[in-house]
Amino acid sequence: MKDVLDSLKSGNWRTLIACFLYFGSGFTAWVLYGPLAPFISKTLTMSAAEQGFLVAVPVLSAAILRVPLGNLYQSADGRQIALFGVALCSIPAVILPLMPFEPSYGLLLVLGVFLGVGGASFSVALPMAGSNYPPKVQGLVLGLAAAGNLGAVLDGFLLPPLAAHFGWRAATAAALPVLALSALALFFWAKDAGPKTGSAMRAARGFMLTLAGLIVIALLFDAGVMGTGKARVLLMPVLGVLLAVALLPQRYRAVFAERDAWVLMLVYSITFGGFVGMSSYVSLLLTNLYHLPTIEAGLVMALLAALGALVRPLGGLIADKVSGVHTLLVLLAGIAISDLVFAAAMPPFAGGAALLVCLYFAFGLGNGATFQLVPHRWKERTGLLSGIVGAAGGIGGFYLPVVMGIAKESTGSYQIGFATFGLLAACAFGALFALRKSWTVWARPVHATQSSHATHATGSHPVMGSAAESGGAATGVLHFDSLEAKR
Repeated sequence: MKDVLDSLKSGNWRTLIACFLYFGSGFTAWVLYGPLAPFISKTLTMSAAEQGFLVAVPVLSAAILRVPLGNLYQSADGRQIALFGVALCSIPAVILPLMPFEPSYGLLLVLGVFLGVGGASFSVALPMAGSNYPPKVQGLVLGLAAAGNLGAVLDGFLLPPLAAHFGWRAATAAALPVLALSALALFFWAKDAGPKTGSAMRAARGFMLTLAGLIVIALLFDAGVMGTGKARVLLMPVLGVLLAVALLPQRYRAVFAERDAWVLMLVYSITFGGFVGMSSYVSLLLTNLYHLPTIEAGLVMALLAALGALVRPLGGLIADKVSGVHTLLVLLAGIAISDLVFAAAMPPFAGGAALLVCLYFAFGLGNGATFQLVPHRWKERTGLLSGIVGAAGGIGGFYLPVVMGIAKESTGSYQIGFATFGLLAACAFGALFALRKSWTVWARPVHATQSSHATHATGSHPVMGSAAESGGAATGVLHFDSLEAKR
């Protein structure tokens, strides 16, 4: 415990608290539809696939917006960006309670895009918190900042009872006090110590164009312009990603040529995608599969989300001690086994609940372990890579409820859904296992500490040093970072 306290005192703890509250309030807004979906479906006639799509749109919006928001963080003050983000994701919680009529499905999709801005806060909250602390404690610090996942717990506990008494639209206003608290903490406490490069105006324009593009895409899909089959929903993330990447500066798009970035994106699409996707859908899963009442389903969702959020800092702390590589290998194996067992057995409630607990435990630890790796691997581009890797996590979270809804509607069972994500987790395990030796060179804690000291002594880039020591294991990174330095 003393080591943890000493680690927190080694940086700006006020900024850490502000970032925790910022991400927490953003997460509260982000998964707002999840525990309310059973109530919304009573006022709007929706198929199982449409229910899945509704709760998935905010997840996809956050995934796509994390890329331009991460780019914006690279060029502008994180505190101002965060305050702007809080204002945007507050819009649905202001509009819905004041509407004199029931909203249409299309309007809910548009408001879901704005809710996604709350989830995109990840790209600002984590690098801003980490910028105030030394490299050796990044796993712990980023894990604590990202423990704002606890915002989903508030949704599960508060929204179903409020919706039962006052209606689901009035219940959405419960997010506003949480958002206001985070705005105050950001205004008075937050400090961004990260390096800034590039044009803030261009980055802001890219963010706003991406936001507008997502609204247009959601409306086109709702109108059936892009077809009426279920497969069209699966293509939506592709369009959003293409839009976001096209608006990035060319020098940042080069990161997509790096093998390590793709592997880490796959890993995070399993760990964080599983956490946020299941948090968005688990209320529907419990009511449809086990016939739990809506309030009890929300309570179970809150408890599971609390477990996943609370163990995230522990995942970062463990990764600081033994490296994120070794930690993730164990966790990905656990996720794959749990998903495949669920698919094979489709257990009764007690067994299903036990498997969900195992999944959330692994999701939370895995989220912390993944982002222990990012600042060591991409020290000068932590904001951008936080956005890109975080986007991959959000896309995984989008596909989970969509695939679950399609599986349920098409086969009457969730087996195909769980089997799909179990196999994806097994693929992520295989990819990481194949790269474990080269990654351990730069990911192991001792090396990271030595690199930090060497950087202060010689002014060298720690990631570039890692590439040299690994005998070319990180081929292509040295060249790209050298170009970045020349710029």
